[in-house]
Amino acid sequence: MMKTISPTRLAGATLVLSTVLSAVLTGGCTVGPDYHRPPVATPAAWKELPGWTEAQPAAEAPKGDWWTGFNDPLMDEFEPLVSVSNQTVRQSYANYQQALAEVRLARSALFPTIGVTGSATRSRSSTGNFSSGSLGGLAGASSFQRINNAGSLEANASWAPDLWGLVRRNIEESAATAQASQATLANATLSEQIALANAIIDLRVTDANIDLLTHTVDAFQQSLRVVAEQDRAGTVPPSDLVSAQTQLESAQSSLIALGVARAQNVHAIAVLVGKNPEELDIAQNTTLPTLPSIPVSVPSTLLQRRPDIAAAERQMAAQNAAIGVAVAAYYPTISLSALDGFTQSPLAGLLHIGNYVWSLGGQATETLFDGGQRSAQVDAAKASYEAAVASYRGTVLTAFQGVENDLAGLRILAQQSEVLERAVRDATRGTEIARNEYQAGTVDFTTVATAQATQLNLQQTALNVQQTRLLDAASLIGDLGGGWSDSELRDPRKPGQQNASP
Repeated sequence: MMKTISPTRLAGATLVLSTVLSAVLTGGCTVGPDYHRPPVATPAAWKELPGWTEAQPAAEAPKGDWWTGFNDPLMDEFEPLVSVSNQTVRQSYANYQQALAEVRLARSALFPTIGVTGSATRSRSSTGNFSSGSLGGLAGASSFQRINNAGSLEANASWAPDLWGLVRRNIEESAATAQASQATLANATLSEQIALANAIIDLRVTDANIDLLTHTVDAFQQSLRVVAEQDRAGTVPPSDLVSAQTQLESAQSSLIALGVARAQNVHAIAVLVGKNPEELDIAQNTTLPTLPSIPVSVPSTLLQRRPDIAAAERQMAAQNAAIGVAVAAYYPTISLSALDGFTQSPLAGLLHIGNYVWSLGGQATETLFDGGQRSAQVDAAKASYEAAVASYRGTVLTAFQGVENDLAGLRILAQQSEVLERAVRDATRGTEIARNEYQAGTVDFTTVATAQATQLNLQQTALNVQQTRLLDAASLIGDLGGGWSDSELRDPRKPGQQNASP
């Protein structure tokens, strides 16, 4: 009688394993410490906040595309490209995808491995001898040759039940690492976006400096023409002409030097958006970005709004799970195996009931002596966790420091900017008076040159202060998390969540 293979019979032993699997998953223990986020000291309010005022009501501040608060068309155009084309961001995204794959790899150890093996052989064998007479007193013999076909068709399953939670701790560690990679991706994106904002701010200030020096060169040329006319008339000493020429040439040299800074800024912008430097040309624009409104909440919210803090916290959770992985090595390893199928030689009638075979097996392994290897691994895992805790707390402290520095810079530089604005107005008026007095012959050219140099220095200082204020504003946005929240972290152990793509 011929019998065909049924799915139930081939998977009979596997169903037994699955039943045990359900029992283990619902009742198995998990060794090692459960994770609890360690506390960190957080101040009730920012020290520098009372002296700093926002540019406008915080309710109107951009929440997602934070760069729109600078009102700069170049930022609006290029900032969205960072998350798509920036190579640092793409590298972090690839690392995140690798971490997600590691979670799936760790989860696969929860389930049995099921396979099907089929084999067939064809062989020739000798069955006996027969006499063929004698020749020269020697008997000759020949053998019967038989062709034999053999084969087998077997289903096999093997499984190591997670009795002590080793696999679950591995999954926990991999999932936390994947979340840390996702937070690192968010942090890389934010960092590169802030870097792009800084490069654009530097470019705008460089263009403003070029415009300032261009007007300054024009003014110095006009002064040189006046001095040259008076020199030809013999009403001024020759040293006045030399001073005017030197002043003009110095300004021209500074104007030319700004071309290097501008080219470097354009090249930096190109690389940040994933372009070759020669692909990007940016027209000169002297309009500076505006200071954005930046809502600043209490310091404790920073723990949820900084992706680098979230990454450090998730790494800490991963190291905590690694302790459980190390502790599980103290417990025996148990594995189960099953085989179900047919084997026959000759091959004819392979699927006959008489050729049906099966087997069930189990194996347990326990290390009795390892020279302290397991205890050393547990100690190393605990030390790694303590290091992760220190790194987490250090990241939090550094974050608090960054915000305080930004708030202090914005507060103090706002005061300096007001003073410089008045000083530039006074210096401009002083230069006009010195020129008029020189043309009237009441002062020498040294007075004019000094007034002009003072005006230029104050104007450049005012531009530098405005640049620093804009950079501090961008830094503050980054230090506050740029609108990011740790609620965006996806748990890779939960199905149905879409992966973010750059």
